[in-house]
Amino acid sequence: MSFRENLSQQFSLFDSTSNLTDREKKLLDKSWAKYFAENIFPAIDEKPFQVLYSDRPSRYNTPVNVIIGALIIKEIFRLTDEEIVETLPFDIRYQYALHTTSFDEQPLNDRTLGRFRARCNAYEERTGIDLIHNCIISLSGKMAEMMKLNTGLRRMDSLMVASNIKKMGRLELLYTCVANLAKLMVRKEDRSFPDPMKHYTEEDDHNKLLYHNRSEDTDSKMTQILKDAASLITICGSRYDETSEYQLLIRVLNEQTIKDNNGTFSLKSSGSDMDSEILQNPADPDATYRKKAGKEYRGYIANVVEGSNGTDSLTIDYQFERNTYSDSQFVKDYIDRQAENETPVTLITDGGYCGNENAKLARSKNIELITTDLKGTEVIDLWADFEFSEDGTKLLRCAGGHTPKSSVYDKNAQRCKASFPIEVCRNCPYFKTCNPVEYKRVATIKLAQRTAFHAKQQRFLKTDEFKKLARFRNGIETVPAALRKRHNIDKMPVRGYIKCKLYFGFKVAAMNVRKLVRYLSSQDKCAFNPQMA
Repeated sequence: MSFRENLSQQFSLFDSTSNLTDREKKLLDKSWAKYFAENIFPAIDEKPFQVLYSDRPSRYNTPVNVIIGALIIKEIFRLTDEEIVETLPFDIRYQYALHTTSFDEQPLNDRTLGRFRARCNAYEERTGIDLIHNCIISLSGKMAEMMKLNTGLRRMDSLMVASNIKKMGRLELLYTCVANLAKLMVRKEDRSFPDPMKHYTEEDDHNKLLYHNRSEDTDSKMTQILKDAASLITICGSRYDETSEYQLLIRVLNEQTIKDNNGTFSLKSSGSDMDSEILQNPADPDATYRKKAGKEYRGYIANVVEGSNGTDSLTIDYQFERNTYSDSQFVKDYIDRQAENETPVTLITDGGYCGNENAKLARSKNIELITTDLKGTEVIDLWADFEFSEDGTKLLRCAGGHTPKSSVYDKNAQRCKASFPIEVCRNCPYFKTCNPVEYKRVATIKLAQRTAFHAKQQRFLKTDEFKKLARFRNGIETVPAALRKRHNIDKMPVRGYIKCKLYFGFKVAAMNVRKLVRYLSSQDKCAFNPQMA
């Protein structure tokens, strides 16, 4: 299939909208479809997706902007692939939004959307380039311009995204991995598959083992499952090395068990050598475990950046990772992706993103990083008045304005040891607060740049300017709520990191489109379709 851009951006005089009555045309102009057709659809850039198609002459692709537009609309109205494909031929609003009213036949069929997602996922696995993310961020930037948002003032927040998997205990996890490999061997009609293990392929075996299980039987059942696992691995040899079922069984055994010299597997003690990366459920091998604020999460984490003018807002960037990713790394990644700004940008986050290193990295891109909370214990306010070199390896002046006699940097402790003439220190009004170590001729103090930075942040948290910015930052809390309640990010119909990330991207796009439609309809002073609210 070869690539061709969709040049059908203009509506034909003879398309299906020409058959509408004046009343029907008026209703269409007041609907969400008008804003989508005039603002969203033309802004979708098809060219980056050319790499998904063949260079050889062949049948042309379904228009990429129609596919992406349909996937966004699908998330706006919470439709399945089948529902939007079946609705498109009969709903003039969908055709109008996607500029397909002049088509003799609507271009989507039951496999178009799935195949397009598969192409994008395969391309990312091969190259590491996320075409959907790039498309949606570009589209969000254009929407921000339409809404005249002040993207120089931004706010950031992270949210957990649950994988659509069942929580499994160790017994069920090991059983499921053994059963999956057993079923694969039976499907392949492998004659070496042992008859005593055929019960793993029976429909009711799972329930018999787990839901009709007495606690005193758990150890004996676990022992038998581990014996069966060892037998299957020996029987398989190298014939199943490339299958996911075999690899997942090997993985769970490595993570959950210890193998002795006789080749017998035994369970590791709970928590021993097991981290958040261990397999949670074979249905989603990429899902990781994290405990935060007393709650357990299995799946992924997303980070969103929102631009706002105080009244209107839009998600202008996002990142999707496994849930072991830290907030601090999210902000580093975001800053690294930014070009150096000619005009200053203020980025407001919560305490999870704080740190002197992050603030220095932000300043290198002309970004002021402001956090609404701080990690760690409170420090002496006086440390805020100590001045350091840019790299933090030399103390330049103390709070009293005195230059140290010497300043030596300790790489291990990452702090400076500064010496001042003893008389200078004793006559300083801050002598008691600093509490330096006194020697015969000098007084010394040990202080890290990060401590001085922490003290400055503490001081800033008490200002009226900070309170105003903190209130602004609180507005982003509505984004996780909207993504969960309306767009069901915790119940995505796919599993796996790359697949979930793609779906998440279209949910962000759908949320942005709804905001843009709301903004444009208010500008036109016409009634907003309640379906989009």
